[in-house]
Amino acid sequence: MSEKNKIVFLESGINIICYALILVMMSELFQKTIQIDNSYFGIWGLLISLVIFIMNKTVKPIIFSLTLPITALTLGIFYPFINLFILKIVDLLFFNHFNIHGFFMSLLVAILISFTNMILAKGIIKPMIRRNKNESHSY
Repeated sequence: MSEKNKIVFLESGINIICYALILVMMSELFQKTIQIDNSYFGIWGLLISLVIFIMNKTVKPIIFSLTLPITALTLGIFYPFINLFILKIVDLLFFNHFNIHGFFMSLLVAILISFTNMILAKGIIKPMIRRNKNESHSY
């Protein structure tokens, strides 16, 4: 496996685990508004975060390009609503295993996911990529 593939694999794993942690924490804090099926030792949380990750890599760029004018007009305030839309799609896909009730709770989870993406990208992923590039050029 090449270094680039290792980095992409590690980045994906970090994102999926962080999404799962956010969802589980939110479902524990707000038990009446967010429910995740905890059967099978929490596998539903990981599956849900995997689907969110896949949708963020495939569907989100399409939605973002379609809503770019409104995102620009609102100076980026509309961006978490894209994550909100993805969360609602995942809610529909997982039926009774994942439920988010209420607009504001969904928006809060979407904002936390956006914030986590930003922190992971700037604080962990980019420094890791820079370090790998520096190590590969030093030989």
